[in-house]
This record gives sequence, structure tokens and C-alpha cells, in this order.
Amino acid sequence: MNGKDILMGQEDIKRLHVVQKVIEKGLKQIEAAKVLDLSDRQIRRVIKRVKEQGSKGIKHSSIGKRSKNATDERQKEKIIGLYRSKYERFGPTLACEKLLEKDKIRISRETLRQWLIVEGVWQKKRKGREHRQWRERKGHCGEMVQMDGSHHDWLEGRGPRVVLIGYIDDATSRVYARFYEQEGTLPAIDSLKRYVKRYGIPTSIYLDRHAAYKCKGVPSIAQQLAQEEPLSEFERVLKELSVEVIHANSPQAKGRVERLFRTLQDRLVKELRLEEINSLEGANKFLDGYLLEFNKRFSIEAENSDDLHRRLSKGVRLESIFCYKYRHVLRNDFTVAHHKKLYQVLDKAQVREVEVQENLDGANKIIGNGRNLRYKKIDKRVVIERPVQKPGSKRRVVPKDHPWGYKPKTGRFNFAENRTF
Repeated sequence: MNGKDILMGQEDIKRLHVVQKVIEKGLKQIEAAKVLDLSDRQIRRVIKRVKEQGSKGIKHSSIGKRSKNATDERQKEKIIGLYRSKYERFGPTLACEKLLEKDKIRISRETLRQWLIVEGVWQKKRKGREHRQWRERKGHCGEMVQMDGSHHDWLEGRGPRVVLIGYIDDATSRVYARFYEQEGTLPAIDSLKRYVKRYGIPTSIYLDRHAAYKCKGVPSIAQQLAQEEPLSEFERVLKELSVEVIHANSPQAKGRVERLFRTLQDRLVKELRLEEINSLEGANKFLDGYLLEFNKRFSIEAENSDDLHRRLSKGVRLESIFCYKYRHVLRNDFTVAHHKKLYQVLDKAQVREVEVQENLDGANKIIGNGRNLRYKKIDKRVVIERPVQKPGSKRRVVPKDHPWGYKPKTGRFNFAENRTF
């Protein structure tokens, strides 16, 4: 059972991966239910469907079907219209009561609330902050990984200032790290790519609210209607991998990775000093061997021996996920403007928009209709200089070297007889 016989997204592949662990007796049902955020009874149903139907059983049987309890669109429009005209600024609960009392319309409070949010006439209310308390380790390796960047004088003035991007598994305290020139989107994507190549895709990542990790922009109108938050490029990569993203509200919340950096700022700095390392490349080369010994000494065994890291499914290229992605309009002359540069698309593509994928090494791809489009860069644009028309002049001024052979004395063109300009 490998999930090849049906078309599945990363979320389905993750669920199938966990269910297979249960079937193979490597994971308990109650543990799988906790990982997938399902009830015990629901996880048993999913396992039963996968055993009977194979990979197809991981999909819910009602996908693509209209709910029998779905509200008619005309009824929905009527309710929204009544709210706008009679119950504006009413809360969803009070509006439901008045719709039943005054208009004899029964509607669920939660359904009405979701409709009003989509229409933009009601906003979510933030709940009060919960009391922070100690959290025990996750039970499986790969169930959650904490990530952060550490700004420190790692080379103690012998070389450039560098940043350490670090990962620590919550269950085992196994560490992966790499030095970069700065903490940003490119280092975050590159370090995650290297982590996935070595260990696999984790179930969730716990990190802070740095601009590279969490988008701070304003959602577009389409995102507001869909109740979606804008994503940073790093969040987009994690979403495509079906990795749950957890943003910490304080450094104390991700204390395991913070304590790791405190340890490395004491130990690793001294090791780099002893080896007289003074460059970014030398530091990364030394770090690979250093972490092997570090993990042997300080990592621990997880409560459960089964590893929840998963590999990318066959046919999925890392470069198609770990990159920058931009949406651009394909112009009528089949050109695409990207980063103040113009590219000529050589293939015929019946699309309005294309996706430009910018790899970490700087190479670009233009994707249309799910396939790579051939293109070439336009190095020099042809700029036509237009003569300046004198103020008050009604006659159009044509340059002397015009290809049509304009005759200034007669005011005619060669190609048209007795045709004045």
C-alpha cells in the first residue's frame, strides 16, 4: 500500500503514513488519533476503510457531494438581506433569536456567524490569553520540531558575523543546525530542505513570529472572503508539505530550542576557537561532525520508538517546493515581467496567469497549466522615440527617417496616393 493508486495531497499522504504505522503495529490507535487530531472511534473507521479499500479509504466518502443539510442559496441570500436591513450590528446569537421570533426562520448560530464573517459584516473576536503551563515532551520523534535562528558572535571576531539556524526534535532533543549570513527566507527554506533530505518531513514545526517565518502583510480581498491568512514563502513551503505550523507568542514557549542556543553559545564557540575557524564554509564543515558527537551525548530516546518523519512521495521534486513562487500575468505578446526583467515565452500556453519558480540557486522556471514552458530572456527592449509635438500644432510630426517615406513638402506618404497626413 503506497498511495499511488489515487491522487492524494500531502495532507492525505500524512494521514495514510500514520494509518500504515497503526496497521503495521508500529503505532497504537490512541497515539495515531492524537497525532491526527481525530477521535478514537474515527481513527478506527479510517483504519477499517484503508484495510478494505486500500489507499482510497483514506479519502472521506462524502468528498465532492453536497450536504443534505446545506441551506438553499436563495434562503441564504434572504437571511443575509434581512440581517443587513433589520438586524445590522446584531451578534450572531441575538440575530438567530430574532430571525426565529420575528421572521420564523430557523438558522444555526454558527452557520450565521460564518456567513456574516464572509460577507464582512461581522468580525472574529479574540479570546483571552490562556494561562501558560509546563508542557511534556511529544511521544514520537518527528511529531514536533522546534526551530529558530541565533544571532551571536560565533567566530568571536575572527570572521564575518553569522547566524545559526537550528532545529531540535521535541521528543529526542536531536539537533540539526547550519550557519548562514543572515536570518531570512532563503536560509529558512534552504535549512529546511537540508533537514528534510536528512531526516524526512516532520509532522509539525514550532517557531517564532520572525518576518521570514510568519507573513505580516494585509490579506487580499479574496483571502478575506475565504477566511485565509496571507502566507510567507516559508509558510507556503510548509503548507505544501502538509506540515502544521505553530507560532510561539514568546521565547519562553519554545524553551527547548532557546536552551539549545544557550548551550551552543558556550560550547560551540569554544570548539570553533580551538579549531581556529574563521569562515562561514569552515564553520559549516566543522558543524556536521560536531553535531554527530553532540547528538550521541545529549539526545535521548523517545517514549515511543516509531519515527513519524515521512519521506516525499515519488515524483515530487524538492526544487518544485523549496523555491520562491510568484504569480504573473501572461501578456498578449507572450511575455512575462519578473523582477524588472522581461522573458519571452516560446511555447503556446492558453493561460492567463503563469507561475515563476525561482530556485534557491537563482535559476528560474515558468510554469503554465502544470508544465514547464520554454522561454528566453529579453536582454534589450526596443524603445521607440516619439518626437515632441509643438504646442498648438494640429499636424502630427513624423520623423524624417520614417520607413513609410513621409514627404514633408507635400504632406503625403509614398504608399497612399493623395493622402494628406
